[in-house]
Amino acid sequence: MHLSDKHFSRAHGTSGTADGTLDRDQIRQAPKVLLHDHLDGGLRPATIVELARDAGYQGLPTTDPAQLGAWFRDAADSGSLERYLETFAHTCAVMQTREALHRVAAEAAEDLAADGVVYAEIRYAPEQHLEGGLGLEQVIEAVNDGFREGERRAAAAGRTIRVGTLLTAMRHADRSREIAGLAVAYRDSGVVGFDIAGAEAGNPPGRHADAFDHLRAAGSHVTIHAGEAVGLPSIQEAVQRCGAHRLGHGVRITEDITVAADGSVTLGRLASYIRDQRIALEVCPTSNLQTGAAASYAEHPIDLLRRLKFRVCVNTDNRLVSGTTMTQEFRHLADTFGYGLDDMEWFTVNAMKSAFIPFDERLALIHQVIRPGYAQLRTQGLSRLPAAWAATAGTAATAAVPA
Repeated sequence: MHLSDKHFSRAHGTSGTADGTLDRDQIRQAPKVLLHDHLDGGLRPATIVELARDAGYQGLPTTDPAQLGAWFRDAADSGSLERYLETFAHTCAVMQTREALHRVAAEAAEDLAADGVVYAEIRYAPEQHLEGGLGLEQVIEAVNDGFREGERRAAAAGRTIRVGTLLTAMRHADRSREIAGLAVAYRDSGVVGFDIAGAEAGNPPGRHADAFDHLRAAGSHVTIHAGEAVGLPSIQEAVQRCGAHRLGHGVRITEDITVAADGSVTLGRLASYIRDQRIALEVCPTSNLQTGAAASYAEHPIDLLRRLKFRVCVNTDNRLVSGTTMTQEFRHLADTFGYGLDDMEWFTVNAMKSAFIPFDERLALIHQVIRPGYAQLRTQGLSRLPAAWAATAGTAATAAVPA
């Protein structure tokens, strides 16, 4: 019998829902780390309207910001990854000048900082922003400058955030080697790694082997969208042929996990490799529901992966398109699985351990920002687990110390 998350959770004594111990404001206060967020999927609706007006773009379904935000969310609730990706035609259309890219990047940093994110890696595909006459290097520099501006604005508002850039190549196109070269060239100027994205079906990561060979030779960091629309073959190719250090989504690794009738769990060779090598799974719960990778929050495999000690972390994917924030993602998980601050800290430290910045800088953020932040929240009495969950948690205490 293949994995049943509900069965596994019952076998280990997890209750269903939270009782309000962690509310939205408390979750927002907690320091959070975000590794999977698309720049072109997180614009403010009002900004899209203004940029479209400035660019003369007439394709928006509405120019009312509130209605536009709702349109993006409704369009994404189709259960199809391909339909989900169609929403980006509008955001990319208004991100074709230096000024627009700078603004969108600065606002992304500000918005994340306001949501309690202290470290973020934001990805985008430079090749999608050339229609206004910019070159690839100009695109990268505009976005990097925007992130720095956003960091400064956040600091002026009393918030701290650090943003790194992930350069994405489109998996159906043929510029991946060029983008990989730029990821290496700009790695001392704000770019922390490389990614491929786009429709997963029919576009295996191995077709970009020359890009990954270049990155491997240069000692650069790699994350690959895999295991969302396509299952184990995509994951295996991303990790074992292309050398991915992290997997964007990766939730279909559960296809290599089996639960026996007595609740005992057996990991297949690929699942064992992913876990043993601490290859991070950049899980995006709300987005996974929209694209059909999971049927509901309760059936999402994130809790099982946490209990099996995979290097799993929580992400937004596309804040506008999914109508979400990091606070909302953790709130959904708290409501569904009864998570408290210990669990939030576990996911957050997991993410920070897998960030694409130097080891000492990761440790500094963990020990100087993240752990003190959660310790302070605990002194305010915010760490209590929901009573029903605490009474049945059993083995959950071991999850407080991530590997």
